[in-house]
Amino acid sequence: MQIIEKMTKFSIEGPSAVAIGKFDGIHRGHRKLLEDLYKEKEKGKKTVIFTFDPSPASFFAGETVPGLMTKEEKRQWFLENGIDVLVEFPMNKETAAIPADVFVRKYLVEQMNAKYVVAGLDVSFGDKGKGDWNLLQSLGHELGFETHFIKKVECNGREISSTYVREEITNGNMENAAFLLGFPYTFSGVVKHGRALGRTIGIPTINIVPDKEKILPPNGVYFSKVQIGNKTYKGMTNVGCKPTVDSKGEIVIETFIYDFKEDVYDEDVSVSLLKFRRPEKKFADINELKEQMEKDLAAGKEYEIPATMLT
Repeated sequence: MQIIEKMTKFSIEGPSAVAIGKFDGIHRGHRKLLEDLYKEKEKGKKTVIFTFDPSPASFFAGETVPGLMTKEEKRQWFLENGIDVLVEFPMNKETAAIPADVFVRKYLVEQMNAKYVVAGLDVSFGDKGKGDWNLLQSLGHELGFETHFIKKVECNGREISSTYVREEITNGNMENAAFLLGFPYTFSGVVKHGRALGRTIGIPTINIVPDKEKILPPNGVYFSKVQIGNKTYKGMTNVGCKPTVDSKGEIVIETFIYDFKEDVYDEDVSVSLLKFRRPEKKFADINELKEQMEKDLAAGKEYEIPATMLT
């Protein structure tokens, strides 16, 4: 997959099919757009994702606004799912002020050679967000590219959107979040050395620090699964600052892995949060903490990972 980043002058050879969007989380609604691209790929067009970096939300806020996926996670997903070109168009004062019609003529048509453009009905681009699906459709007739607009996919009587997914995650509704996304909400990172307290009480854990780009669920204990290399394990995860033993307040994702005794320090792992069990709390002492952890681990051992969460 070709990644075009940090530049406004570029060229994509050959006819292309372009999907425009933020693609935060690449949820089931986004998947409808991508189905269109795959159909056009079968007709000989390059599949192109056009998105912005940083996200419009982060740019206009003047700081990083956490989302559902990091940049690297998005790249990996698009790579694994057959996208030919990913355009991470720089978002800054100059590009945000590009007139919408100029955006279409210069970038979609001249530089990206778009012959097919797909977007949601809520698509917005160009100066003050004046570009919408009506403009795309009109310019498509004029400039010779086909347009297709996707209606929102619904779940529980509500449109699936990144906002909906974020709400579910921040409320700890991990099962519904996984349904909306099409996969469990996952944190990836390098295993860091901690205080190794778990080992002293017979409950060793691995620690990863969540990326600042990722939205966090409520602090607490979760049933989880862990991916290490090409192997998947059942886990029990605490998201939080370990108030019983640590006063620093740094959020850490700490996971006990069932039936696992290998040393994975400094290795890449992925931890998927499947179901919320209980809130994080400060215990009176280590013995009380250990007693609760043993109860959590016993419950985790009985927990059966749904088949939809295994992929």
